Amino acid sequence: MAKKRNKARSHHSLQVVTLCISTAMVLMLIGMVVLTGFISRNLSSYVKENLTITMILQPDMNTEESTALCQRVRTLHYISSLNFVSKEQALKEGTRELGANPAEFAGENPFTGEIEVQLKANYANNDSIRNIVKELRTYRGVSDITYPQSLVESVNHTLGKISLVLLVIAVLLTIVSFALINNTIRLSIYARRFSIHTMKLVGASWSFIRAPFLRRAVLEGLVSALLAIAVLGIGMCFLYDYEPDITKVLSWEALVITAVVMLAFGVIIATFCSWLSVNKFLRMKAGDLYKI
Repeated sequence: MAKKRNKARSHHSLQVVTLCISTAMVLMLIGMVVLTGFISRNLSSYVKENLTITMILQPDMNTEESTALCQRVRTLHYISSLNFVSKEQALKEGTRELGANPAEFAGENPFTGEIEVQLKANYANNDSIRNIVKELRTYRGVSDITYPQSLVESVNHTLGKISLVLLVIAVLLTIVSFALINNTIRLSIYARRFSIHTMKLVGASWSFIRAPFLRRAVLEGLVSALLAIAVLGIGMCFLYDYEPDITKVLSWEALVITAVVMLAFGVIIATFCSWLSVNKFLRMKAGDLYKI
């Protein structure tokens, strides 16, 4: 009798371990999709905010006027960052690239000052840029404005496709995750279907019968989520060691949000699936329990 009891406990423990591991693997996939979504969003903002609009200044603009214009442009709400390139600095860069000083042939500095501005990500689309360019052209001392229009269109088009693909993957993975976790939990409760029926025969209410299964589901979901978070966290540490620049598109805040999502999803989905499975066996008659 003792051997049978120990064997049953060992079998139950193996079921719990299997359930936690399988659930943790599914939660890891969900966490990877969430992280990929954050990376995609942050990468989109990073690329957009590094698109440069160049304000070419008139040749007669002196340093004081250029500085005043920079200060005025910097206060605009859609400007993310600004870099002023003076005529002298442009001449030095041109001399270094050409290997000769153009001023010696032209008799004067042929370069003009420039203001390079980067926009905030929300304004880095062609419609907004056109309106911004019109406004910047009205400023005194600006002779021309250039920006990579085709690159802006390409970036927005590509990022839009990536966002759509990630959304589809997230929806499909959520459905598959629910099915996998539900089947795993149902198999775990299936082994105790006769215990459920016995408690029902002695007059226990459905809520009383469900309570221990739901408590165990919460605990199993919590353990599975923590296991998945630990494994994913170790993977992110290795990724950071291999590519430290990953922090530019993946912040600690995103990692914390991902961990919370995995934790919440693990507990909620495990509890809900357990509730469905227990109710299924509670509705069955004694004869039906032998047929499944």
